[in-house]
Amino acid sequence: MSKTMGKAAEAIDSDLISHLTELRKRLIYVAGWFIASLCAGLYVAPRILTFVKGHLGSIEVEWSVFALSDGIAVYMKCALLVGIILTLPFLMYHLWAFARPGMTENEAKSTLVYVPTSSLLFVCGVMFGYTVALPMMIKFMIKLNQSMGANEVYGIQHYMSFLISFLLPMGIAFEMPLVMTFLTRIGMLTPDKLKQVRKYAYVGLAIVGTLISPPDFVSHLSVTLPLIVLFEISAFISTRYYRRKLAMQTI
Repeated sequence: MSKTMGKAAEAIDSDLISHLTELRKRLIYVAGWFIASLCAGLYVAPRILTFVKGHLGSIEVEWSVFALSDGIAVYMKCALLVGIILTLPFLMYHLWAFARPGMTENEAKSTLVYVPTSSLLFVCGVMFGYTVALPMMIKFMIKLNQSMGANEVYGIQHYMSFLISFLLPMGIAFEMPLVMTFLTRIGMLTPDKLKQVRKYAYVGLAIVGTLISPPDFVSHLSVTLPLIVLFEISAFISTRYYRRKLAMQTI
C-alpha cells in the first residue's frame, strides 16, 4: 500500500515538474517576444506620436513640455503600449497552447478562435474611440476652456495619458461579444437570463456612454447607440451559440 502511494506521489510530482517546465518555457518565449515588440515600439513611437498629433479629426493641438522628463516619459509610454498590444495575442496563444493538452479536439479548435478575435475586437474598439468618440470629447473640452477665457496650453504627458485612459476602456468594451460567448459556453449565461438583464444592460450602457462622452445629447447618442448595438450583436451571437450547443447535446 505504501509503495503504491509512493509511486502515485512520484507520478504527481513528475507531472507537476513537467507542467512547470512547460510554463517556464512558454513564459520565456513571451518575454522574448515582448522585448522584441518593445524594441519595435521604440522605433515607431516618434511616428505614432506625430500621427496622433496631426490626425485626430480636424483638431489641431500644440503640445507643451513642462518638465525635462516629459518627452522621454511619453516616448517610453508609447513604446511600452506598442509592446503590450503586440504581445497580447502571442501571450493568449501560449496560454491556449499550455491548456491545450487538457482539452478535447473540438474544445481546442473552438477556443483557438478566441485569440485572434479578442485582438481584432480590441483594435476595433480603440479605432472607434479614436475616430468617433475622442474627437467629440476633445472639441467640447476645447470650446469649454475657450468660453472661460483660458489660454490653451496642453502638456504632452497629460494629453497622452488622457488619450490612453480613454481608449483602453473603449477597447475593453468591444470585447463584449467574446465575453458573453464565453459566459454562455460555461453555462453562466442563457437566452432567458439575457432577456431579464437586457433593460438593466441598456441603462448601464447609457450611463457609460454619458460618462465617456461630452455632456450633449448628440454626443451621448453617438457613443451610447454603438454600445447598445454591440450588446445586441453579442446577445445574438450568444443565443445562436446556446441553441447550437443544445442541438448538439440532443443528437
